[in-house]
Amino acid sequence: MSLEHLEEKQLKEEKIFSGVLLDVRKSTVELPNGKESTREYVVHPGAVAVLPVEGEYVYLVEQYRFPIRNSLLEIPAGKFDKPGEEPLECGKRELEEEIGKKAKTWEYLGYIYTTPGFSNEVIHLYLAKDFENTEMNLDEDEFLEVKKLKIDEFENMIMKNEITDAKTIAAYTRAKLLGGI
Repeated sequence: MSLEHLEEKQLKEEKIFSGVLLDVRKSTVELPNGKESTREYVVHPGAVAVLPVEGEYVYLVEQYRFPIRNSLLEIPAGKFDKPGEEPLECGKRELEEEIGKKAKTWEYLGYIYTTPGFSNEVIHLYLAKDFENTEMNLDEDEFLEVKKLKIDEFENMIMKNEITDAKTIAAYTRAKLLGGI
C-alpha cells in the first residue's frame, strides 16, 4: 500500500548515535505540502519472534525489560545476528537458545512494525510446533525464566492486561486467525 501523495522526501540525514543494538538518526524531510520538518528515528536490524505451541499449551519467557523497568511475559524473540540472516534461521536459533527446544513444524505468520512513529524495527512472526528438547543457550547478558501456560490462561492474561507485549499478542492473534491454534 503506497500513497505517494503522503510521502515525505528525505533531504539530509545525520547519524546521532551508533550503539550495539541500534542507531539513532536525524533527518530533514520535505513534507507533501513542500515545507520542511525534522524526523528522529531509531534504525534497528530487525528481529524474529516465535510462538511455541504444544497441544493446549504455549511457552513464554519472562524477562526484565530495562526501558520499562519491569518484567514481561513474552514469546521467545531476538534480533538478526548478521545482515542477510534468514528469518526462519534466526527464529530456530532463538527458540533453542531461549526455551531449549527445536521445532519440527514452522508456519510463517507475517511481520509487524513495532513502533513506526520512531523506529524502522520489523519483527517476523512464526508459529512453532512439534518439539524435541535440546539445551537452552542464553546470551551472557540474558536472564529469563521459561513459563508454560494453558492457552485459555494465556488468553485470559491478555484480556486482563497481564500480558502486554505487542509481538506476543500479534503472533497469537495471527496464529489464531490463520487457524494454527
